[in-house]
Amino acid sequence: MITIDYAQVMEIVEILKPLAMFVVGMAIYGIFIFKFYRFLAQREIFKLDLDKYNKAKHPVLKKGVEIFLYVVKNLVVFPVIAFFWFGILATLMAFLARDADVETILLISIAVVGATRICAYYNEELSKDMAKILPFALLGIFLIDIYYFSFENSIDVLKEFPQHVYTFLYYLMFIVFLEFIFSMVHTVRKYFRKRKQKKIDMKKKQAEVIEAA
Repeated sequence: MITIDYAQVMEIVEILKPLAMFVVGMAIYGIFIFKFYRFLAQREIFKLDLDKYNKAKHPVLKKGVEIFLYVVKNLVVFPVIAFFWFGILATLMAFLARDADVETILLISIAVVGATRICAYYNEELSKDMAKILPFALLGIFLIDIYYFSFENSIDVLKEFPQHVYTFLYYLMFIVFLEFIFSMVHTVRKYFRKRKQKKIDMKKKQAEVIEAA
């Protein structure tokens, strides 16, 4: 009969504890990044339907309200979301990137956001790949060279962020401008595609009427 005393149990627990921590930590990180990059990479990043607040009856007034709400979406709502994305990426870099200075963290974080948004308007699958490159690359670097990690140094880096607030604001304005332009181009293209499809549908109906006659 195999007997295991308390000391052996504690030894097994001590051996398995790091493994359990790594498995759980990596799983939580992976799930979070999975949710995060899918959200970031969507072409329609927010499903906020502001058009339901458009109660105008006159066609011209209604169109004016639509334009106003469109501007609100891109110049008010999007900056808030972009700030959230930037905060997540910058925090990950502060904790997982080795010897990265604050300016580099800001630059790379906002560049990933901008590049992902551009790719989203070209191909959403490409933008998904772009959005997850940095988080998973950081995880890989962290796992390969885990012993360099210093919680204190990471906190010190985060404390330096407020000193670069103007740099971040310039970066954020650039990203908002970029999103506004690409969103406008996408909206215009979608409008003309709809008009083209309506013309095709009308021609089909006319052809059906002629054939029926």
